Amino acid sequence: MTEIRNDWTREEIADLFELPFTELLFQAATTHRAYHKPDEVQLCTLLSIKTGGCPEDCGYCSQSVHADSGVEATKLMDVRQVLQGAAQAKDAGSQRFCMGAAWRNPKDRDMPAIVEIVKGVRDMGMETCMTLGMLTPKQADMLAEAGLDYYNHNIDSSPEYYEKAISTRKMEDRLDTLQNVRDSGINVCSGGIIGMGETREDRVGFVHTLATLEQHPESVPVNALVPVKGTILGDMLHDTPMAKIDDIEFVRTVAVARITMPKSMVRLSAGRESMSEATQALCFMAGANSIFTGDKLLTAPNAGDDSDAALFERLGLKALTGEEPLRKEKQSEKALEAAE
Repeated sequence: MTEIRNDWTREEIADLFELPFTELLFQAATTHRAYHKPDEVQLCTLLSIKTGGCPEDCGYCSQSVHADSGVEATKLMDVRQVLQGAAQAKDAGSQRFCMGAAWRNPKDRDMPAIVEIVKGVRDMGMETCMTLGMLTPKQADMLAEAGLDYYNHNIDSSPEYYEKAISTRKMEDRLDTLQNVRDSGINVCSGGIIGMGETREDRVGFVHTLATLEQHPESVPVNALVPVKGTILGDMLHDTPMAKIDDIEFVRTVAVARITMPKSMVRLSAGRESMSEATQALCFMAGANSIFTGDKLLTAPNAGDDSDAALFERLGLKALTGEEPLRKEKQSEKALEAAE
C-alpha cells in the first residue's frame, strides 16, 4: 500500500507534475486503488445558508462586498429551510450536506442557530460540512460538540500567490483556522482554486502546503476558477488575454493531489459545468472521487443531477452509499469536557 507521507518536498511534487501524462495518471490511479474503490464517487450537495455581503476581498468571489457581481446580501437562512434542503439532497442521493455562509467569521450570536442546523442534518444520517470563514478555538469546539463532521476552509493557492488574490487576510490566518478545526476533532476539508493566473510553481506550492500538514485534510476540493463578471479575477479573465487553465494541467493537479494525499477524498468541485465529459473522466482516472451535485454551487452554476447521472452511467461509476456518516475519531480534551 502506498506510504502516507507528510514530508514531501517542493522538488518532489514538481517532479510529479513533470511526469509524462500517462505515467502520472497511472501512478495516481494505482495510489487511488490502494485506498478507495475506483468505481465509487461520493455525492455531496452544497447550500448557501447566508449569501453575499462578505467583507473579504477575495478576487474570485462574487459574494464579496468589493465585487460588482449583482449578488445581494441575505441573512442566515431559517433552520427549517436548511433542513428541508438537506432532506431533498438526501432523497437525491447525496451522502454529505455542505453549508456555506459568506462571513469573514461567524459571530457568537450566530452560533446557536448553526449548532441547531448541524444537529438537525446529522440526525438525518448525512455527513455534515460547513464553511463559515475563520473560527476561534471555542467556536470549533462548539461545532465539534454539535457533531459537525467536516469544516471547509480552503487555502486557495500557494503561500506566494495567496496575497495576489486576497489582501484582507493572510495564509497564516487560514492555517490557524485549520489547526483550530483539527484540535477540536473535526475533520478538515481544504483545497484551492486552479486557473486564477497562478503558475505551475504556485500549483506545486498549493499541493505542498496541504501535503505537508501534520495530518492531511480528509477532503481536498480542487476547483477550476469560474470567472464571474464584476469580480477582480473574473474581469481580468474577461478583459485580458490571461488564459483559462488548460484541461490537462487541471487533471495533472488532481493527480498530484491524489498521489501526495492518498487517503483524502479528492473532490472535483467548482468549474465542472464547463468541463467536457472527457476531462471529467480523466479527473476520475486521476483519483477524484467526490463531486458536488445539483444545479448550483453557492452562487455559481453546476452540472446538475441529470447530467451527472448520465455521465456516471456512461463511465460505469456509482454513488458512494451504504456507509454510516464519518464520525470524528478523536476530539480534543476541551471538546470532550464540553460534551460532558
